[in-house]
Amino acid sequence: MIVYPAIDLRAGVCVRLMHGRFDQVTEYDADPAARLAAFVGAGATWVHIVDLDGAEAGRAVQHALIGALATGSTARIQSGGGVRTVEDVERLLEAGVTRVVVGSLAVTQPEAVAGWLARFGPERLTLAFDVRVGEDGVPTPSLKGWTEAAGLDLWAALDRYPAGTLNHVLITDVGRDGALTGPNLDLLGEARRRRPDLKIQASGGVSSLDDLVAARAIGCDGAIVGRAIYEGRFTARQAIEACA
Repeated sequence: MIVYPAIDLRAGVCVRLMHGRFDQVTEYDADPAARLAAFVGAGATWVHIVDLDGAEAGRAVQHALIGALATGSTARIQSGGGVRTVEDVERLLEAGVTRVVVGSLAVTQPEAVAGWLARFGPERLTLAFDVRVGEDGVPTPSLKGWTEAAGLDLWAALDRYPAGTLNHVLITDVGRDGALTGPNLDLLGEARRRRPDLKIQASGGVSSLDDLVAARAIGCDGAIVGRAIYEGRFTARQAIEACA
């Protein structure tokens, strides 16, 4: 399983949000290039970089910085935030990003995103589904900074992308993101059962090496890890070695 150490950028520095809320921000690192180099030095082959300013604004904000980080590193970069147009995808790929993350549009504009997958290839895009799990156990994608619920559940959203058209999916349980409460293994396991064709990345709540081992055991292809590393629960090297 691939460990994707996370760098969330806001105003050019590394931060983490609690439950995706921009009013609950913790700043960790003023030098994202040094943080990226440290992750590579620890053995990371992939790093997950998010333009939080872009995600909040609904447009590309820090893509120039992300491009500079990508071209200055040997790691492959998976990046998103503020991706709203095919031109945004093109610019990130041309800047050196290996795989572009597409979020809300994967739910709200599936025909357009399917076209991007066909154009760039399923290895160049990751579709990110941020979901809230209701009391009935149904996972529903959250939109517009996690403030609105989509009009369909996660499974219906995934059904819009038939096997063979999509490879990489990132699934975040919004209620666990940044909270260090452990990933939603039931949700991830159900996604794996329903869509064995997909390479699923676990996101949200990873707090221990045991969480990573459990995600690998249910068939996850990758895991995004942020706050647990920044707050010393374990190191990036320990995470990578645990999942090797």
